[in-house]
Amino acid sequence: MSKIQYRKANVEGFNVFYREAGRATAPALLLLHGFPSAGHMFRALIPALSDRFRVVAPDLPGFGQSDMPSHDKFAYTFGRLTEVIERFTEVIGLARFAIYVFDYGAPIGFRMTVRHPERIAAIISQNGNAYEEGLSDGWNPIRAYWEDPSAANRAALRSFLSPATTIWQYTHGVADTSMVSPDGYSLDNFYLARPGADEVQLDLFRDYKNNVATYPEFQAYFRKHKPPFLAAWGKNDPFFLPRGAEAFMRDIPAAEVHFFETGHFALETHCEEIAAVMREFLSRYR
Repeated sequence: MSKIQYRKANVEGFNVFYREAGRATAPALLLLHGFPSAGHMFRALIPALSDRFRVVAPDLPGFGQSDMPSHDKFAYTFGRLTEVIERFTEVIGLARFAIYVFDYGAPIGFRMTVRHPERIAAIISQNGNAYEEGLSDGWNPIRAYWEDPSAANRAALRSFLSPATTIWQYTHGVADTSMVSPDGYSLDNFYLARPGADEVQLDLFRDYKNNVATYPEFQAYFRKHKPPFLAAWGKNDPFFLPRGAEAFMRDIPAAEVHFFETGHFALETHCEEIAAVMREFLSRYR
């Protein structure tokens, strides 16, 4: 097991914090987290894979320990976040890599694969959606904001940023919540409570509509390139439905889909199982 190192990369003046473990010459694996978390959500997965892979887990701009400039000074859109993370991979020397995408990490990672398919060895999606049928009714308040970006609709979404909602995201759909460590959601709530973090997240809620609008582009990439693809899905996710995982097989017939009896943050309860499936899958795609 390789020890995790904690570093920052200067990406054209923007500091991206990241966790890294494994040999520099090993096959690379990029882990992209989701809302409202950061690279710490991979604290158990990284050591489970670092004996065979160079594992890199950055904090997205505005999340965790990466820079969080004011939303008046930095455009918090998924397109802009993609630009920073894509450049980050170049700065730290990831020429070709497998990619693990979760939640917000999915539209960022899929944009990267569309732009540079030659750099992607394989894709693992853990509750990372690319199909409209994968979106549950839980998105309805956010959809209302897309259709009418009024101050009232923006304010209505602040409930998604409450400590109770963060805990609910971690525990909903989990049969035994004693398996969910409070460390993850407590740290997420700490980051969400920082001055200005609320406006960052509300801007990203507003921009998520552009991810949905880009789904056909992602799907065209899947059909054309048919990358090695593994979906590892918490089947009780309140936001991304199992239908979203199964839809990948429509465009990538050889895609592998595994469901786990858990919720959105599947690694909290099923890290060992997901790591085992990943190791077997990635052993075929070096």
